[in-house]
Amino acid sequence: MFNVHKNLRNLVFISFLGFLILSLGVAIFPAYQMQNNTAPLAEMEPMSEAELRGLHLFIKEGCVACHTQQVRSIEMDKTWGTRPSIPSDYYYSKQRMDIWRQSPSLLGSERTGPDLTEIGKRQPSEDWHLLHLYNPRIVVPASIMPSYPWMFEEKTAPSEDEKVIPVPAEYKKKGTVITPKQDAMDLVAYLQSLKQAALTGQQPEFIPSKRKKLEETIAAIGVPGQKQLPDGKNLYMATCSACHQANGTGLPGAFPSLIGSPVVNDSDPEMLVRIILQGYDARPEFAQMPGFADQLSDMEIAAVANHERKSWGNDAPEITAENVKKIRDFVKDQIQ
Repeated sequence: MFNVHKNLRNLVFISFLGFLILSLGVAIFPAYQMQNNTAPLAEMEPMSEAELRGLHLFIKEGCVACHTQQVRSIEMDKTWGTRPSIPSDYYYSKQRMDIWRQSPSLLGSERTGPDLTEIGKRQPSEDWHLLHLYNPRIVVPASIMPSYPWMFEEKTAPSEDEKVIPVPAEYKKKGTVITPKQDAMDLVAYLQSLKQAALTGQQPEFIPSKRKKLEETIAAIGVPGQKQLPDGKNLYMATCSACHQANGTGLPGAFPSLIGSPVVNDSDPEMLVRIILQGYDARPEFAQMPGFADQLSDMEIAAVANHERKSWGNDAPEITAENVKKIRDFVKDQIQ
């Protein structure tokens, strides 16, 4: 009936039919079924108009080429999220842009830059993101990310309702200030929205590495009867160094130095702990610092504070997790 040896039309038709059947069975039907069975997590909220515009800018500017949004189930990916990613995490970002187009996948395939799955938690500061977009080298000296100056304006007399970002003097013309355009604010709104929602029930687990197991065993031995604080240096590098820099020098006009800081070196740690918990608004001298009360435990805050109080020539008494807990309990009504 179908002579494929002498009739090329039959050969092409059969090949196309086989390709179509395989595509439907292997890709289209399973994807359609998965899409219909995927629902947003309880803590997830629909994206705002500003966040949606930021999502489209994220795609338009090619950010997806260098940044993933996918936490794999291997131990090393714990750096990027508290759990492996699941289909529900992408429920709102995969909505159709219009009847003809669907938002492309943002999972990414390369990590030229860091994964952004939880960048909204790792770096909640709006000012930091704006500085990073204006010129990444301001906050990350070794960054190879391109700048986006067309999303900003250079002005000599901004209006009272315009936001001014704390750009250091060497990165702008004398007598001018830098204000973000709406595109910059929308893109930052999208980045700040990137947070993993909590899961109920059984949690997906990371596949542990042999090295990690060894480190945990050594740490568990510790000192008998004494609770071991986490590694303060690693926590500082993960949560604080983007603004205050790895060497504690900060950025003039943007983020204060921690070297010789009277707050850091005060024998009474209350002010330092309160700033870490609640954040601090030092504008116009410095950018606003977000609070970390919902991200760091008492032990983690104590570890970070001790690293700051014993590094770069600082020499202040160490504090304990119990000290932090007392201060947290005292200011809990003020923590947002």
